[in-house]
Amino acid sequence: MNPQRRTLLTALAAAGATTVAPWAHAQSYPDQVIKWIVPYPAGGGTDVIARTLAEAMRQPLGQSIVIDNRPGASTNIGADLVAKSKADGYTIMSADNAVLAFNEFLFSKLPFNPEKDFSYVGAIGRFPLAIVVNPEFPAKDFKEFLAYAKANPGKLNYASPGNGSPHHLAMEMFKNRTKTFITHIPYRGAAPAMADVMGGQVQCMFLDLASGLPIMQSGKVRVLAIGSAQRSKLLPNVPTLAEVGVPDTEVFAFQGVLGPAGLPPAVVQRLNGELNKSFSNPAVQKRFTDFGMEPLPGTPEQFAALARAESKRWGPIIKAQGIKLD
Repeated sequence: MNPQRRTLLTALAAAGATTVAPWAHAQSYPDQVIKWIVPYPAGGGTDVIARTLAEAMRQPLGQSIVIDNRPGASTNIGADLVAKSKADGYTIMSADNAVLAFNEFLFSKLPFNPEKDFSYVGAIGRFPLAIVVNPEFPAKDFKEFLAYAKANPGKLNYASPGNGSPHHLAMEMFKNRTKTFITHIPYRGAAPAMADVMGGQVQCMFLDLASGLPIMQSGKVRVLAIGSAQRSKLLPNVPTLAEVGVPDTEVFAFQGVLGPAGLPPAVVQRLNGELNKSFSNPAVQKRFTDFGMEPLPGTPEQFAALARAESKRWGPIIKAQGIKLD
């Protein structure tokens, strides 16, 4: 054979091998257990949602999905682990506001870049935050609450599940929009924060429906307004913040699924497709209803766009309020 022809055929064969390999990998994916990182302790809302979705996706994917809880450093430990994982589709994670929109402003330096170091698989859902007060608090509605806060700067305290949480930053956005001064009391989790609001040790907080819907519906806290674009079907008598005169203050927690940067497109599409299909699973629908969570089916590109939009929305608030976690 002509030496030049042999060289050309060898080069074409090599090129074909490099293009076929990723395709072949995608066609056989998944052929081993998938690890799903949850950057929070077991038993919390994010963990429960991840476990419910993992079980719903297990059969159609034909592989088990194992939840691996990696809490700490405001989700940075889990996120860094995923960012540095092999881009083969066998390590994914639940990511929320912290990973996707907050931490790049709350920390002087992150070990990962939320825009460049991840593959966006798809959004899971979002649930609004509502402002609640102790039932014995003198303000009976939002108008009275705002008037009290303005007349008593620094005398009100608000609870949150922790520094940098959506609940913390929701109140900081509220303070920024309403020009009020309310002191932050951070807790280690939603449960102790809610307990002290119910007990009257702290007057108010922004509370997510996933954690707080039972006490909201029972009257153990008074719900003044909800930070969603429309009223919640679960709390139809509670006005939105826009309705009570605080526009541009939509506050919600949202979650999605990430993998390390460079996931093969076919793998991303497989995971995205099964994630979207899982939203019609009865167990998933019940969990979402119980948590007051709105599913967000869509493409990886739509999820990435949501994350970047939230980052641009919250960055100025975090900077204006001077919030840092390091």
